[in-house]
Amino acid sequence: MIDKLIEYDKELFLFLNNLGSLRWDHFWLIITDELTFIPLYSILLFLLYRKFGLKSLLVFMVVVAVMITFTDQITNVFKRAFERPRPCRTEGVMEHMRFVAKRCGLYGFFSGHSSNSMAAAVFAGLLLKPYYKKLIFILLFWSIVVAYSRIYVGVHYPLDIVCGLAFGAMAGFLFYKLSLYLIKRFVKE
Repeated sequence: MIDKLIEYDKELFLFLNNLGSLRWDHFWLIITDELTFIPLYSILLFLLYRKFGLKSLLVFMVVVAVMITFTDQITNVFKRAFERPRPCRTEGVMEHMRFVAKRCGLYGFFSGHSSNSMAAAVFAGLLLKPYYKKLIFILLFWSIVVAYSRIYVGVHYPLDIVCGLAFGAMAGFLFYKLSLYLIKRFVKE
């Protein structure tokens, strides 16, 4: 069963990865770069400040720092535990794929980009949902685009992405709840 799932995962990866073209490679390299979305994060911080105030913003910033550290470190634990080679290091796959990324790490299960972007999307989307109803959908779409970029550049299988997105969504929700508790306990009177 697991072997069949992994085989389907490889086939889907090769299909999706080979949809790419030279014309779009630079675009997807920009999307997959962690620094590209600093302006988006700045806008989200500004919106949080505007709706919740400075004290709450400081709590949110600490919670986000802990959340990203948490998702990133748990991702690394999974990568070391499963030791699933990335597509760009897998015999029988790397010969048939397009490798666009600048480098190829050792292990890929599950995607840190996917988990971190989804955690940020769920966290900020839920906090701002009472004020900006459709923002959460925009952020979820953004997270999925970032996740897909990892397949496009050749460093993650679809299963790595799906598991990263699921873990990120759970982490984002848990840290959203934690931030509400902290705001209620330490900021609001």
